[in-house]
Amino acid sequence: MSKRAGVAVAGVVAAIVVWSLVGFWAGLLVLIGVPAAVYLLLDPSQRRRVRGISRKQLGR
Repeated sequence: MSKRAGVAVAGVVAAIVVWSLVGFWAGLLVLIGVPAAVYLLLDPSQRRRVRGISRKQLGR
């Protein structure tokens, strides 16, 4: 299994677990809010680097 496929499977499993524990809307908020909060905690130079990296390069 490739690294990207493993990440996708982990995301689906996390979504199912969070949804079953706290409900759909709270689970959706957690699954979208946590990555958004982490992105906002980055320095401006780190955000620039993340935006500059294509999706293909993120798996490296």
